Amino acid sequence: MVVDDEPLAVERMCALLARIPDVAVVATAECGQDAIAAMATGGAGIDILFLDVEMPQLDGFDLIEQLTRQVEPIPYIVLVTAHECHAPLAFDSGVVDFLTKPVRLGRLETAVARVARTIGHAQAALRLDEVREQLAALRGSVDSRAANILWVQRRGESVRIDLRKIERLQAEGEYVRLFVDGGDYLHRESLTALLAQLEPDRYLRIHRSSVVDADAIVGVRRRATGSYQAIMRDGTVLPVGRSYRAVVRKLTNRIS
Repeated sequence: MVVDDEPLAVERMCALLARIPDVAVVATAECGQDAIAAMATGGAGIDILFLDVEMPQLDGFDLIEQLTRQVEPIPYIVLVTAHECHAPLAFDSGVVDFLTKPVRLGRLETAVARVARTIGHAQAALRLDEVREQLAALRGSVDSRAANILWVQRRGESVRIDLRKIERLQAEGEYVRLFVDGGDYLHRESLTALLAQLEPDRYLRIHRSSVVDADAIVGVRRRATGSYQAIMRDGTVLPVGRSYRAVVRKLTNRIS
């Protein structure tokens, strides 16, 4: 779906997308409200939303926030704008890619390929989660202490990780980086799958690519752009995605 308040921009984007194999434009909209209406009625067939940032009444960032509350599931979003200054806030919003106008075909192909890989990873993670659920059902008699242990590979050796000591996790492509006791370990697994193994009341997803131990958050900072950052115990500053502000709101009771 292509959303842009300039008809010529919509027409040009549709023409470029028509040149990319296996891609079809199934809907267009020239304002945020029309986009929400289209997503509500036929959003299940939309994988990617190419979204302009600067639009009247409801801009791209506002539209993303509306979609997270009204549409399930929301498509993967690629923001399109003539102003590069929006890039930091764009990635804080959890978008997959950020394109600047005028959009070149080669760069557009890269964005589509990136979304395709993301979709593939999500589908693989879902299948993996289903397998883990089946295995978990078969392991009902396993000592509960084993459920808190994860074995990761590091420099040719297997390292035992206590899941209860993880301070934060960061998605890196097909891997997740675990930060534990001042060190970090790269583990081949999806962030969603690992999150399912952690204590649900303690570990929070604050961004599409970040999960943190709530006890390790020592502060929340509001930036001039209106976005938020979580300050960790070790001094690390992490962006809070717009879609996950409600999670942090439970801790601070002051993020709107």
